[in-house]
Amino acid sequence: METILPAYNDPLFSVLLIIVIALIISVVTYAWGMYKQQKEEGNLLKFLEKFDSSECSLDTDDMPFESHMFKPLTLLAKAFENSGEYHKAINIYLYIIKHIPDEPTKMELLERLGNTYLHAGFLERARSIYTEILRKRPRNAKVLYELGIVYEMMHDYKKAQEIIEPLNTLGEDTRTLSKFLELSALTADKMLTAEEKVKQLQNILEEEPKLYRQIIDTILKLDTATAWQLIDPKRVKEVIDILWFLPNSQLDLDIITSNKTLSTLYYAKGYLLTPSHQSGIFAVDMLATAKENGFEEGDLLFSYLCRKCKRSFPVSFKRCPNCMAINSVEVEEKIAKASPKTDYSLL
Repeated sequence: METILPAYNDPLFSVLLIIVIALIISVVTYAWGMYKQQKEEGNLLKFLEKFDSSECSLDTDDMPFESHMFKPLTLLAKAFENSGEYHKAINIYLYIIKHIPDEPTKMELLERLGNTYLHAGFLERARSIYTEILRKRPRNAKVLYELGIVYEMMHDYKKAQEIIEPLNTLGEDTRTLSKFLELSALTADKMLTAEEKVKQLQNILEEEPKLYRQIIDTILKLDTATAWQLIDPKRVKEVIDILWFLPNSQLDLDIITSNKTLSTLYYAKGYLLTPSHQSGIFAVDMLATAKENGFEEGDLLFSYLCRKCKRSFPVSFKRCPNCMAINSVEVEEKIAKASPKTDYSLL
């Protein structure tokens, strides 16, 4: 009698079975992926509900969204942000994020929303946004930097310094940022004595000379004599405004008179009587020359340029208010007519 083998021993049946199994796996994987995507979208919408605000004058509740609206709306949001109308920019970003289907674009807009909250001063909201982005994309170095800025502005320097390790893992050069945070934490520490702070500040300056301006400014408030010992005549331009506004009681005449740049600066200021105009700083030399020729109404005005984004500000900064860069301030001086005041000469 002929033996009939089961069909599953047929090679063709095996191939078909593999194909069916592969199709089933593909369908299940796709369905699971769709479920996870819908769940993530639901979670994101629920997350964004925390930031809905009735303060905005833009009514987007009943406005239908169409794909061609994306670019004009993002440009409008950016324009509002640049003009300081943050509440309107926030309202538009929330509207777009809720309606656009593309996940990478959602994340990009979510980051913009976080930046807007940061510039508007809503630090806790910015922190929540950045944390949400990093939950989904933990290797986003830009967002890690921004989260560190939020913690820094909250004066939570411990958490800000915790950002350094993941940035190092991503290959980022964090040496200057690390020292900047160390300096900020040291300055804010109320448990240290002035002597301890000065010693540690000197160590930081030795390790990171880029922090020269900030460290000199801080030490001048703690120990004037030590600060004058640290002032580099070749770097007077970096701290010219700080030196210009020092009261005459805080000047070190021995150091000043032994250096042409410093003596010219304080002759122009009216603190010295001996004529000198060889500082190498154009505005200072012009003011000193004018003073030597009898013009006593001159003064210096200062503005502060960010070397990175090229924005100018009327007050100095440690971080650029626009692009948040550190150590990017460049002091710009110009001659102006002095306002009425009383100066006393030292010599």
